[in-house]
Amino acid sequence: MFTDISGQTVPNVTFPIITESGWSKRDTQEIFSNKTVVVFSLPGAFTPTCSSTHLPRYNELASKFSENGVDEIICISVNDTFVMNAWAKDQQAENISLIPDGNGEFTEGMGLLVDKKEIGFGKRSWRYAMLVKDGVIEKMFIEPDLPGDPFEVSDADTMLNYINPNACQTTEITLFGKPGCSHCTKAKALLAEKGLSYDEIEVGKDISISGLRAVSNAETTPQIFIDGKHIGGNDELTQYFS
Repeated sequence: MFTDISGQTVPNVTFPIITESGWSKRDTQEIFSNKTVVVFSLPGAFTPTCSSTHLPRYNELASKFSENGVDEIICISVNDTFVMNAWAKDQQAENISLIPDGNGEFTEGMGLLVDKKEIGFGKRSWRYAMLVKDGVIEKMFIEPDLPGDPFEVSDADTMLNYINPNACQTTEITLFGKPGCSHCTKAKALLAEKGLSYDEIEVGKDISISGLRAVSNAETTPQIFIDGKHIGGNDELTQYFS
């Protein structure tokens, strides 16, 4: 069973990090002092849930966290700095600071270092998230102590909902568009004006024209879907919001 240590100070650890200019360091004083920071930790870079959901969603919602007072989002994993750098590049996680806890010191100090030798991982972090203000843990979301790798409470939406329940986007929006499409630009601007994020699928790259026709019964762009319902193009989107 893992202990919620909300109200306590984060462990004092220095993290060696390789950058484009060589070796550098970040320590917990620099990371957390006088800042509001969201931390999420996971078993390993390039692992399935971490790569498909956990990290991408925090990266996607980074602007929402920023609008609600979060200065930085930190991802910590018991991996070395080269692995974390490669994962950040692979994930295009430009909105997240990936911190390598290679020796497991921070994770052990949190009381969340676990033994995963049965799957060849050695010592790794249990999955959790926390909100830290000026070095003090305000809130923790620790995954339940169940077999495997549960992922129920440390997700980005749960954390954002804790910080501001009104900030969470409940709709899922998909926009099929293509470069140089002026109507696509207008539709994106309208969605941005409404404070809505969306997944963009580029016609000709991510999907063919015939594929677009199959899902939308149309060949023009943009084609927008909200919560699985086909809205149509930019004119229909404007009408939808009016």
